Amino acid sequence: MTFVLRVIVNAFALWITSLLVTGFNIVGASSAEGKIFVLLGVAAIFGVVNAAVRPVVAFLSVPFYILTLGLFTFVVNTLMLLLTVWITEQTSWGIRIDGGFWTAFLAALLVTVVSFFGSLAIGRADRKDR
Repeated sequence: MTFVLRVIVNAFALWITSLLVTGFNIVGASSAEGKIFVLLGVAAIFGVVNAAVRPVVAFLSVPFYILTLGLFTFVVNTLMLLLTVWITEQTSWGIRIDGGFWTAFLAALLVTVVSFFGSLAIGRADRKDR
């Protein structure tokens, strides 16, 4: 159940990002329902990428984390988003980023912030149920 809630939070964060960041587009759906399914699919892929690839990248880049006092986290977040974009580019639906690394950087920053606050809200809701 937690994974499903996190996918919903990530889908919401990706949707907010698509509204606010120029060059960050959700493609493959013409209706609102279709867009919701695309967002949920992309969020699931993003979750799997973050769960499977991110720990390896984070471990290998420990010297960069130390050197930049943790700011390299933003670069790793951007790389995870770009990997998700690359995976969904292999299909006719998903995310497309026009504008290169800096657009992806801004999008990753916004997705991180929105997901953080969404996770806080869900975390509190989970604790109330127990």
